[in-house]
Amino acid sequence: MVQAALRSGAAHRRCVFEVFTRRLPEGRRYGVVAGTGRVLEGLEKFRFGDAELGFLSERGVLDEPTLEYLADYRFSGTVHGYPEGEVYLPHSPILRVEASFAQACVLETFVLSVLNHDSAIASAASRMVMAADGRPCVEMGSRRTNEGSAVAAARAAAVAGFSATSNLEAGRRFGIPTLGTAAHAFTLLHDSEEEAFAAQVEAFGPGTTLLVDTYDVETAVRSAVKIAGPKLGAVRLDSGDLVEQAHSVRALLDSLGNRETRIIVSSDLDEHAIARLAAAPVDSYGVGTRLVTGSGAPTASMVYKLVERDDDAGNPVAVAKASTGKTSHGGAKQVLRSIDDHGRAEAEVIASVGSPEEAGYMGRALQVPLVIDGVVQPGFTGAEGVQRAQQRHQESVAELPADAHRLSPGEPVIPTVFL
Repeated sequence: MVQAALRSGAAHRRCVFEVFTRRLPEGRRYGVVAGTGRVLEGLEKFRFGDAELGFLSERGVLDEPTLEYLADYRFSGTVHGYPEGEVYLPHSPILRVEASFAQACVLETFVLSVLNHDSAIASAASRMVMAADGRPCVEMGSRRTNEGSAVAAARAAAVAGFSATSNLEAGRRFGIPTLGTAAHAFTLLHDSEEEAFAAQVEAFGPGTTLLVDTYDVETAVRSAVKIAGPKLGAVRLDSGDLVEQAHSVRALLDSLGNRETRIIVSSDLDEHAIARLAAAPVDSYGVGTRLVTGSGAPTASMVYKLVERDDDAGNPVAVAKASTGKTSHGGAKQVLRSIDDHGRAEAEVIASVGSPEEAGYMGRALQVPLVIDGVVQPGFTGAEGVQRAQQRHQESVAELPADAHRLSPGEPVIPTVFL
C-alpha cells in the first residue's frame, strides 16, 4: 500500500486511523485497554534497519523509492487514545493515529498485534479479579504461551489488578511483584515428601509455600506443619476437588494450630472456577492457562481503520466502509463516558461531528494525548505506566453498573451512543 501510494502521490496525505472493536467477545460485558505502554515503547524504536531493508530488496518485495522511504522512517505524527487500564465498549475508538498515510499505514500490524493480545488478557484478568472479590490473583501462565507473550501477559494481568506474577522478566521490566512456588518435580526429586519440605523450608524459611498434593494431601499438610511449624506461610492445592479440599485442609490446619497459614489454589482456574470457590476458605488464586489464552477470547478483535483523510486541497474528508457486517463510522471521534448523578457510567458517547458536550452529555472525556509530533508523552511506559494503568482500571471499573460483575452472557454493561 505504501509503495502504491508513493506512486500515486497520496502517501503523504494527512490521515486519521482509529483502533476499535465492533463487538465484545460472547458473554463479555466490557473490555479493558492494555498494551498501550508497549505500543509507545515500540514506536520510539520503530525502524527499518539494513537487515530488514536487505531482505525486502533481495526478495523484490518493494521498489527502490519505497526502500529509501522506509530507510528514513521515523514516526512524526500524533496519537490520542484511552489511557491504559480504561474500560472500553463496542466501537470505542481506543486509539487515534494522525499522520501521513505512509507513516500510519506501516504501524497497523504492530499496533493491532500488541493491543489485541494485551487487551484480551487484561479483559479476562479483570473478570477474574472481580470474581475473586478481594482475594489476590497471581499470574502463573508463562509455560502456556510463547516467551514474549508470557511477559506481555504478565504485564496485562497486572494492569487489570493481578497482584503478582511468577514471570521474573515482567518483574524486572515493569516493577510487578514476583512470587512462585515449587513444582511437583521438586517433591518427586527427593526420597520422601518430608525431605523435600525440609529442604525448601531450610532454603526459604517457614514463610514459604509448600505444595501438598503430590501424594496424599492430609499426610502432606501434617508433614508441612511438623517441619515448618506455626509460621508456615501457605500450602498450595493444584488438583482434585478444590472446594472440598480447601475446606478439609483449612479445618486440618486450624486443628494443628496453623490458623494463619494461607491456602493457595491453582489448576486451570478461570473466572467461573474462581467464582465457584467464593465460599471456600481460599486465600489466593494462581491462574495460568486460562488467563494467558484470554479465557476463551484470545483476541480482542480490534481493527485499525482509516476514518479521515485530506483531499488534494488539504481539506479533511470523512471516510467509512460500507461492507456488510463490517461498517465503520467516518470522521475523527471525540468520546465521553456519560456519568449519572450517582457517579455511575450510563453510556459511551461517540461524536464524529461536534462534541458530546455540545449535544448535552456530561461526564468524563476518554481520550488523552499519547504522542505529540512524534514525541511520546511521559508517564505511559515502564513501571510508571503500569502503575498508572492499574489505578485507571480500578477507577474505571468502580463507576460501572452492577451488571459488570455478572459472568453470565449478556449485553455490554453500558450502550454505545453515536452522535
